[in-house]
Amino acid sequence: MVKGQNRHTIVLVQYVPSFTSRSFMDFPAQNQAMDAIIKMYESKLKELNPSQQNIEYDVSHLYQYLDSLHDICAMVLDPASNKYEPHDKEWIKSKIYEQLKSAAK
Repeated sequence: MVKGQNRHTIVLVQYVPSFTSRSFMDFPAQNQAMDAIIKMYESKLKELNPSQQNIEYDVSHLYQYLDSLHDICAMVLDPASNKYEPHDKEWIKSKIYEQLKSAAK
């Protein structure tokens, strides 16, 4: 198991500059949080392309979507200190890449 994969993770998202677009999701494990972010993107693709049965994308498209969000970050529990460690969008991208890469094996 990848280090940190089983740590409680909170994802904070602000879709557009309006404060009312702020949202959060929490997950018992980091890999579940990354899966949810991927699913969030896939849901957006389905919303934008309702007539397409199969939609293909690569990781660069997912990164563009993340960059289009006003803000997204993750708070991951450090069991040693019992505190949440903040992580930015670039960290999220790297974790998603690692997860997709290991899933492709």
